[in-house]
Amino acid sequence: MYKEIIKWVLAIIMQPAKSWEILSHKEEKGDEFLSRFVYPLIGLVILAAFLGVMFTRREFDVALALKAAIRALVYSIGGFYISSYLLNEIWPGVFHRVKDMKLWQHFVGYASVLMYTLDIVLTLLPDFFFLRIFVLYTFYIVWEGAAPYMQVEENDRMKFVIITTMVILAIPYLIDKAMTILIPGLAAV
Repeated sequence: MYKEIIKWVLAIIMQPAKSWEILSHKEEKGDEFLSRFVYPLIGLVILAAFLGVMFTRREFDVALALKAAIRALVYSIGGFYISSYLLNEIWPGVFHRVKDMKLWQHFVGYASVLMYTLDIVLTLLPDFFFLRIFVLYTFYIVWEGAAPYMQVEENDRMKFVIITTMVILAIPYLIDKAMTILIPGLAAV
């Protein structure tokens, strides 16, 4: 399972146009996408957050590592579901399409792979903080997926890409900041 996840993550990051074309024809039953792609990928983010605190800090603090893992869980899962929900709600109003939550969950899950990958790498290797700039490549990933996967017309493509990219990137960030404000004990992580 993880081998396939890594294969898709690398494919989407390195060849988004080709990957979106293949994904647009891929059939998945029920919640198979969530259980075989999104949840394991988010699990890796959570594991990396735990291990990142355990092994990159001078002190060996399990409580701090658990806080980091909980924080990663909340902003990853919350970001995924809230982004999917918001984009599904915007879809009919802005783009005059029928709501399709499953479609949006798939799109947000695949479009977020770079963000999840960077979270994993940067929690394990915090000295490479400058790599965070590559999260902007999500704009290109969404651009390439707009037409083949979401069937967005060319004249609406830029609006779609800007709205979708902003939601996918901003929601997890806002959840993380809100948690820092509302739960001050997590600020130390």
